[in-house]
Amino acid sequence: MAIDDQNLEIRLARTEEDMLGAQRLRYRVFVEELSGDGALVDHERRLERDRYDPFYDHLILVDRRRDATALDHVVGVYRLLPGDRAPAAGGFYCAGEYDLTPLERSGRRLLELGRSCVHPDFRGGAALFHLWNGLGDYVLERDIELLFGVASFHGTDVAALAQPLSYLHHHHLAPPDLRVRALDEAFTPMDILPEDAVDRVRAVREIPQLIKSYLRLGGFVGEGAFVDRPFNTTDICLVMDMERISQTQRARYTGGRG
Repeated sequence: MAIDDQNLEIRLARTEEDMLGAQRLRYRVFVEELSGDGALVDHERRLERDRYDPFYDHLILVDRRRDATALDHVVGVYRLLPGDRAPAAGGFYCAGEYDLTPLERSGRRLLELGRSCVHPDFRGGAALFHLWNGLGDYVLERDIELLFGVASFHGTDVAALAQPLSYLHHHHLAPPDLRVRALDEAFTPMDILPEDAVDRVRAVREIPQLIKSYLRLGGFVGEGAFVDRPFNTTDICLVMDMERISQTQRARYTGGRG
């Protein structure tokens, strides 16, 4: 999946260096920047990893100018699991936070997305566009119908996130047939504020860019948030139905290929 750029390449990880490079980038973003942690995080080697990694595909954006042997070459990453491979992984990562029954009962081809991040030096440029196009190729090649995954707000103070969480609940809640729900034991309501108390401009400004990208493509959010204290985040579950994406949106997402 080469792209028309002399220095950047989007492809699936294929070597141990690729895998470790993805985990090194995740460590830089999720641990060093966002103060996250986890049972299998390797602080000595600066690798963010978990038990799911061996079962997932890792879509990586590589800068050929960087040293792969130093694990510095991966500047963007997405972790991907097609639904037919979920049983081998013991289920989806998201199932630890959300009841995925509406998606699993749909009979449609599923893809879980996660651990998406971009190196700080490449933010605000074309990196996210390249990752989205690589993801579009992956989806088209496998005829995926439903995409989903948790996306995060930094921090665990839900009150401080009242504006964006309430806005998402009131304006982007998934339809009933796709409405996953945070697990009962950790359910955190998102409708903290009534709709008429939401400051739309402020709320949208406080939504992370990745989440806004999904919303522009017609994505929805599940019901309730999940506070992930070890990772220092407040998570929401995003769902995107390929059948409900307009032709204009689909062309933007897939680079005009489908």
